[in-house]
Amino acid sequence: MSSVAPTKTAPTKTARDEFWDGVKDETPLMLGVFPFGMVFGVLGIEAGLEPLVVMAMSIIVFGGASQVVFAQMASAGASGLVITGTVGIINLRHALYSATMTQYIEGLPMRWRVLLAYLLTDEAFFVTLNRMQTKPPSPFMHYHMLGTGGLLWVMWQISTAIGVGLGELIPDSLNLGFAIPLTFMAITLPQITSIPPLVALLVAGTVAILGQDLPWNIWVIAAGLVGMIAGYCAELILAKKKGDAA
Repeated sequence: MSSVAPTKTAPTKTARDEFWDGVKDETPLMLGVFPFGMVFGVLGIEAGLEPLVVMAMSIIVFGGASQVVFAQMASAGASGLVITGTVGIINLRHALYSATMTQYIEGLPMRWRVLLAYLLTDEAFFVTLNRMQTKPPSPFMHYHMLGTGGLLWVMWQISTAIGVGLGELIPDSLNLGFAIPLTFMAITLPQITSIPPLVALLVAGTVAILGQDLPWNIWVIAAGLVGMIAGYCAELILAKKKGDAA
């Protein structure tokens, strides 16, 4: 009588495994995030903000793009109402991130959802979403986001503090501001795996370039909205073509 050897299945990852996977997956992005945080620290001081206020923003707001816009607008003398509205609009993208991640964390206790919502940044979202979508599910998947978001939070505070303390000593020739677009390119380009995301990227980029003179930095919102609409339309057109060909 022949016997069939039992099929081996990959062991479920522990919470520790998921956490350190998140840290490792996020680490390459620190090459852009670290100078990004330093840029904000420098801009905050140049805008006339007290060092404690700059650090408090990095802890409370914890949103690189909105913090940089805040510092730039404060330096330009914009009113508090305009600054608040602009920062709020820029951060609306996090509502989309939250809606996407809900299916993966909806069963967690409220304390976990609040913590992960706080740590949900652009970099943490895209890295963790890639893990959720491409790797086997695990009861401890949320620890991956704890790892990505936790590492980013620590490095963001350190880099901001360095920018605050050493800003005047950093030569302009280093052009640290270039790290900001590089960081977003690093998390966006790997997601361009089909035509609709490529269309969305090209259209949003075009609108962003052409809309630089729009008031209150609303080119950010315009580019995002038009890009999403273009990507959605491209997806509908491709689906229709496939349906016609079937």
